[in-house]
Amino acid sequence: MEYNQTYFWTCTIKDWKHLLDTPNYKQIIVSSLSNLVKQSLIAVYGFVIMPNHVHLILKILKPNGKEKPSSSFLKETSHELRKDMIINNPNALRHFEVTESDRKYRIWQRDPLAIYLFNINILEQKLKYIHYNPLQERWRLTKNTEDYYWSSARFYKTGIDDFNILTDYRDEY
Repeated sequence: MEYNQTYFWTCTIKDWKHLLDTPNYKQIIVSSLSNLVKQSLIAVYGFVIMPNHVHLILKILKPNGKEKPSSSFLKETSHELRKDMIINNPNALRHFEVTESDRKYRIWQRDPLAIYLFNINILEQKLKYIHYNPLQERWRLTKNTEDYYWSSARFYKTGIDDFNILTDYRDEY
């Protein structure tokens, strides 16, 4: 991903495990995004946290030291999720064991999907997709987009940002 470009970015939990079912794990995702936003490293235009993946529409603004903020997000959330599993759910942690030379556990699948959003129509198409993801037949997490708490849909419907991480894309395009 290039700096100052907008992307649809999807990160998936290893082996599509439903690790993000619990609110405290979803909050780890939001907290990491919040840290990056507060440091002016990213702008988040839309998101949804699903049981086994996260969709974001974001712009990476500047490096976080020597790494891209997207790498910082994956690293921080992996660390926090693993730390919580060690204490509260050690049986789940075994599903994330790997035999890689640089790590013992892998929480996120490698190579998250990044799609460059080259115009506002594509951005709006992806935002709609994100907001309707919880309503899909396979999930049925809610009946209305704005009722799913772990999403930016309510923000775009009411103007209320429960997470204080969002930037309205319409203010920038």
